[in-house]
Amino acid sequence: MTYSLDTLSIQTLKSEAKALREDRALAGTPLGHGQALEEIARKHGYRDWNTASAALPERIAIPVQVGQRVKGSYLGRPFAGLVLGMQLLADMRHYEVTVKFDKPVNVSRFDSMVIERQRVRATVNLDGVSPAHTSDGEPHMRIRRG
Repeated sequence: MTYSLDTLSIQTLKSEAKALREDRALAGTPLGHGQALEEIARKHGYRDWNTASAALPERIAIPVQVGQRVKGSYLGRPFAGLVLGMQLLADMRHYEVTVKFDKPVNVSRFDSMVIERQRVRATVNLDGVSPAHTSDGEPHMRIRRG
């Protein structure tokens, strides 16, 4: 499992506070560590650092990163592709992932029909498996690093 500093977490805010302190030091207006944390917390809409640290997780686990090559299955068909987008959902346990397949995937179950998809969006959990299933029980998407 990987962790992301792109998604809002305590680690993200701490990294931003460190960068803010470095910027202010270069500008000749040093800022204390606590002051930087408070300022960053307010920038993200929290009343203070304590409120932010109580509301946010330490780190956000993610199955894949934006720009990463991936493999998996979509509606039971194998694919390889590129992750174009990842968005953490409100429950903090699922992501909406957008993938562009290298080659279009025929999602039809019938040999006489061709329904191709090249760019799809699906919801997946932290393990990269969609909670939604087809009628035969197969997850809509399974995704892993390529």
